[in-house]
Amino acid sequence: MFRLSSLRTSPLLALAILLAATLVARPVQGLPMGLGALAPEIETLYNAGSFSSAAEALQAAIAQNPKDAPLHYWLGRCYFETRDFDHSISSWERAVALDSNRSEYHDWLGRAYGRKAEQDSHTKMASALSLARRTHHEFELAVQLDAKNVDAQRDLISFMASAPRDLGGGEDNALNQIRALTAVDPLEGMLALADFYATRKKFDQASDEYQKVLKSASGRIDAYLEAADYYRGRGDVALMEQAVEAASKSSASDRRLNYCRGVALVLENKDSDTAEKDLRAYIETVPDNSELPSHSSAYEYLGKLYENRRQPDLAVEQYKAALALDPQNKASHDALKHLQKK
Repeated sequence: MFRLSSLRTSPLLALAILLAATLVARPVQGLPMGLGALAPEIETLYNAGSFSSAAEALQAAIAQNPKDAPLHYWLGRCYFETRDFDHSISSWERAVALDSNRSEYHDWLGRAYGRKAEQDSHTKMASALSLARRTHHEFELAVQLDAKNVDAQRDLISFMASAPRDLGGGEDNALNQIRALTAVDPLEGMLALADFYATRKKFDQASDEYQKVLKSASGRIDAYLEAADYYRGRGDVALMEQAVEAASKSSASDRRLNYCRGVALVLENKDSDTAEKDLRAYIETVPDNSELPSHSSAYEYLGKLYENRRQPDLAVEQYKAALALDPQNKASHDALKHLQKK
C-alpha cells in the first residue's frame, strides 16, 4: 500500500507534478465521431469556446433526456474547459454509469480526477492520493477498452512515467506501455518515448527521438507540433523552427501555427512586430481550449516580447492577463514578480 513516506521529498509538489503531467495536450479537429451528435447550436457554442453557454444548453437537453450518455459526456467537457473539475467528474461519472464501455469517457474521467487531485494536493493530501489512484485506474480501463485510443495510451504512459511505482508508475511500466502503443501506432510510440526521455531529463535522447519524428515525413501535423513544443520548452529556436516548418508544409492553414511562429520569433528576439501580430491573431481568432496552446501561454510570450522591447509596463499587463487565465502559469508569475521588484 502507498504510504506518505514513499514520496520522501516535498510530497505535495511531487504529486502535483506527476498529475499535471498526465494531461498531454491534444489538438481539437472538431467533435470526435461516435460519441453522439450534438444539436448544431450546442456544437457551435462549444467550438466557439462559449463553454458556459454550451453547458446551459446541455443541461436543458439532459432534463429532457437524462439517460443520454453523450450529453453527460459533452457537459463534462464544458465543465472541464471552465476548470470546474468537480462538476466535470460528476458528469463523466454519470456518462460512465450509463455507458461503461466507452474508452473516451474513462480517459476524460481520468483527466478530471488528475486535475482535481492536482488541486487537492496543496491542502488535502489524502484526497489527492485517492484521486491519483482513480486517475491511473481510469486511464488503464480506457486503454483496455480500446487499445487504439491513442490519447488514452499517451495519458496512461505520461502517468506511469511521472508517478511513483506505488501509484502504478515506474520506468518499466511506462516502457512496456510504450511498446504496446508502438504496436498500434509506431509514430505515436516514437513520440511517447521522446516524452518519456524528456520526463526523465534525458534530453539528448529525447531530441534524437523528435528528430526521428521530423525525418519520418509522416505528414501528420500533430506530431510535428509536438516536437515543436518540446523544442520551445528547451529554448532551441532552430529546431523549433524546423518542426514548425514541417508542420506548415503539412497544413499551412492550421490555427496553431500563428502561436508557434510568434513564440519562435520571441525566443529569437527578432521581428517583434510580426511576433506580436501572430500572437494577437492567435488569441483573437482561436478559442481558448485545453487541447490547444493556451491563451495564457500566448500572453506570457507577449510579456516576454515587451520585455525584449524594454516596455515593462506593457509586459506587466500581459503577465497579469496570463495569470488571470491560469494562476498556475509559473513563468508568468516569476516574470511579473521580477518586474515588480524593479
